[in-house]
Amino acid sequence: MNESPKGKNHKSPNQATNSKIHGVGRLTIDAVLAITDIVESMHKRISPLSTEKSPSEKERLSGISGLVYRNIRNVTEWVGKGMDVPLAAISKTLATQPDSASAQTLLAALNGVLGDHLVLSDNSLAIPMHFRKDGQILDDAQLCEVINQNNGKLMIMLHGLCMNDLQWCREGHNHGAELAKELDMAAIYLHYNTGLHISDNGKQFAVLLQYLVNLTDKPLDINILAHSMGGLVSRSALNVAEKCGHKWPKQLSKLIFLGTPHHGADLEKAGNWIDLILGAHAYTAPFARLVKVRSAGITDLRYGNVQESDWNTIERFKFSGDKRLPMPLPENVQCFAVATSANESINNPLGDGLVRVKSALGEHQNPAFNLRIPEDQKWLGTDINHMQLLNDPKVYQVLKVWFEIA
Repeated sequence: MNESPKGKNHKSPNQATNSKIHGVGRLTIDAVLAITDIVESMHKRISPLSTEKSPSEKERLSGISGLVYRNIRNVTEWVGKGMDVPLAAISKTLATQPDSASAQTLLAALNGVLGDHLVLSDNSLAIPMHFRKDGQILDDAQLCEVINQNNGKLMIMLHGLCMNDLQWCREGHNHGAELAKELDMAAIYLHYNTGLHISDNGKQFAVLLQYLVNLTDKPLDINILAHSMGGLVSRSALNVAEKCGHKWPKQLSKLIFLGTPHHGADLEKAGNWIDLILGAHAYTAPFARLVKVRSAGITDLRYGNVQESDWNTIERFKFSGDKRLPMPLPENVQCFAVATSANESINNPLGDGLVRVKSALGEHQNPAFNLRIPEDQKWLGTDINHMQLLNDPKVYQVLKVWFEIA
């Protein structure tokens, strides 16, 4: 019997809710401490710039102010140890409607921005990776039932950064649900912490897919539809599976990318430029720390890092340029890519608003990085932004045609 990668600790709804409230408390404390560090750093940097400062004023900054900063930290930690009530809007939402769409959206956003920190600090707000349907975790029996009902034909949906599986439904439309209905396949949804390194999520996804394959003797016909970051996680998982000798890639038929930043997303690159500019001046350097409150998953999007070797030798906020190693797509899987422009011009420099067209199509001026997706397996649309990829009717029709190809 295979041991489930999902873990053995299962909590009651009340326990899970209380755990999340405590997690918000811990996260709030961490934020206060971080801001205290930033303010203290600013004072230390600004004070030497004054030429008319008296000894008493200097003493206040070095002695009294230092004591104040220490006390803020001590009191914050002390309050945090006994914190057991909902905090602000986050706690209220989690306490009153923990399974609601708004609470799930809130948790997904928190994980996207701070997910690596949540895991490192063992915070209960961290999202574990699971297959889900209708927002509920699928256990082994339910997964087997899905496989049997659809004769092993599966479509696995991967969401993007700061999102969750429920957000595949946009303005009443869900690509997965509609395609499953029309093409006689089952749609299951991956729910994961988008703040982790893409390579870490890739490892988890590869293991979870292998576990899925091992649940049944029935051969599977696996197809993946991935939005944005989800496409990079899928590519990373394939790379891991190849190195580990997993069986599931041989049962993967199609991999379709929707607005995936194969060669990076410009907004994260802009964030890296802000780091560089702010860090260059004594006055502004402390603010660079605020810009750095973004997860490993977000910084991986700068260049489209999919392998651990792409990032593990580089300080992730350092402006170091693209250090990736080439990683081609698998030859035995049909790969497709949708790219769009947010306005009427296909030459829009910002593409769909987050991902440039060439990045979404896997095209690169260096042949080693060009993903070489066949031209008839690419589609370029206009007047469709990054989020509209999830419900645009033209995109849906393209997906349907591609999934119908033998």
